[in-house]
Amino acid sequence: MSATPKKNLMLFSGRAHPELAEQVAKHLDVTITPQSAYSFANGEIFVRFEESVRGCDAFVLQSHSAPINDQIMEQLIMVDALKRASAKRITVVMPFWGYARQDKKHRGREPISARLVADMFKVAGADRIMTVDLHTAQIQGFFDGPVDHLFALPVLAEHIKRTYADEQLAVVSPDSGRVRLAERWAETLGGTPLAFIHKTRDPRRPNEAVANRVVGEIDGRTCVVIDDMIDTGGTVAKTVEVLLKGGAKDVVVAATHGVLSGPAPNRLATCGAREVIFTDTLPIPDEKRFTSMTVLSIAPLLARAIHEVFDDGSVTSLFDGNA
Repeated sequence: MSATPKKNLMLFSGRAHPELAEQVAKHLDVTITPQSAYSFANGEIFVRFEESVRGCDAFVLQSHSAPINDQIMEQLIMVDALKRASAKRITVVMPFWGYARQDKKHRGREPISARLVADMFKVAGADRIMTVDLHTAQIQGFFDGPVDHLFALPVLAEHIKRTYADEQLAVVSPDSGRVRLAERWAETLGGTPLAFIHKTRDPRRPNEAVANRVVGEIDGRTCVVIDDMIDTGGTVAKTVEVLLKGGAKDVVVAATHGVLSGPAPNRLATCGAREVIFTDTLPIPDEKRFTSMTVLSIAPLLARAIHEVFDDGSVTSLFDGNA
């Protein structure tokens, strides 16, 4: 007996960010596989898919937003359900990798939680991970299998080029650790000057940093402050203040992940930035939005990457032409 295997793409969505999943499904021209998902009174999560997944190429999309532990656990349970239902290949699509900031030990007796997240997905049955703008690129090595590391830079940079075409720009890294990313930004924007903020941070006090001074030429320019994520907004607010005092004409903030915890929306709305740009890798509810905020869709990029993986194509070609 012989048979020709048939490839079948199926998209699954957790409950964290259904709007993003719907957009991705629309770009792929597929429907999200129906499922029953609910939480018991004690917080336990239950998931069951309503149609057969045997032999499918499964893509499980979940944003690791607050409450982050619930979202990660739900995605793990979905992966386990797919493995036990004989899915052929399971790709975990996490636009934002939860615990990515805990990628190394700063002091003794600390965890490396980003590695733990990778290990849990491997044990659950994931064959592949797809994510956007990791906090540090070496996190790719934490997962024993292919990791598709997508970049939101083209999406954000295209908006900046279109909106600020007539202005003299400077790309600013909020700290020395993002200078390599700032170099790629400067190249994408046509060779703009680079600057970075020299700052200090106490590892024992999370979410707090002191912006000291600007290193680089920003006088009379519209500064584009770039970062991978904004959580409480304190660092970015101080960076904007330092740049405006240092002679910048205007400041635009561009970040991939809008975590926006606690006072972040108010800080960003009142910090003096002309525009604050995010992608929708994480859900940003209406109550966290403000007049100068712009949210760009990451769905077309995710959909193209999913299509390349399903088609055994090149994900790298999305960023490097024919690579």
